[in-house]
Amino acid sequence: MEYVRTDGKNRDFIENCAMLDAYLDRRVGKKIQRDKYSKFNKLDDIKEAIVVYEEEMPVGGGAIRKYFSVEKDGSEVKTVELKRVFIRPDFQGRGIGTRLVSLLMEWAEELGYERMLLETGELLTESCAVYRKLGFEVIPNYGPYVDMAESLCMAGNLAKKPS
Repeated sequence: MEYVRTDGKNRDFIENCAMLDAYLDRRVGKKIQRDKYSKFNKLDDIKEAIVVYEEEMPVGGGAIRKYFSVEKDGSEVKTVELKRVFIRPDFQGRGIGTRLVSLLMEWAEELGYERMLLETGELLTESCAVYRKLGFEVIPNYGPYVDMAESLCMAGNLAKKPS
């Protein structure tokens, strides 16, 4: 597997995001009205993305996006949001997603971020397991997801991630 750093304009990354949307429509679309999420998944402001290739064929991808976070004491924590992580179904279960998220965490640390947030759903049990394995914990829904009961938000401190 080759993990290639790119941005939100990369054609393979854009295609992977389209496959993610189709997958989510099939997997949870009957239980969750997904169209309300589309405005939060724009690729315009994604400057850091990774596409995963097997023998030059894209098999997955994910990204990070700057997010402003202010703590209760008023201090700002450099926070990044994990976005659009997806591995094609026939490649799932092989550790590719775990490695992808780990690499995105490393990249975020290189960029000086201290914390990573993400939004997923309880119905996506495999994704939740990967995030927990990498040290993420459930937090109250943040930002645009505050009033979305079907959303599950998680966060992890990048400096404390498991090795």
